[in-house]
Amino acid sequence: MTKRLQVLLEDPDYREIRRAARSRRMSIAEWVRQALEAARRGHSAEGFDKKLDAIRAAAEHEFPVSDVGEMLAEIERGYASGEPR
Repeated sequence: MTKRLQVLLEDPDYREIRRAARSRRMSIAEWVRQALEAARRGHSAEGFDKKLDAIRAAAEHEFPVSDVGEMLAEIERGYASGEPR
């Protein structure tokens, strides 16, 4: 069963929502439904943003590394040595 929801907005807010809906070629009602659904799932989006921020912060650092071929060879030698991990 569907229910009607009435929300009163100031003109500038309404115009911004209308513009956002038009830019996505959807009705205002559909845009609002999707926005509400995204807000309900907000905690997952926050987790995603946190992870992305951590990746961006890590990417700013410069660490010395070996040649990729050398690193892979070292890894293989470690596996071949039979030592426990």
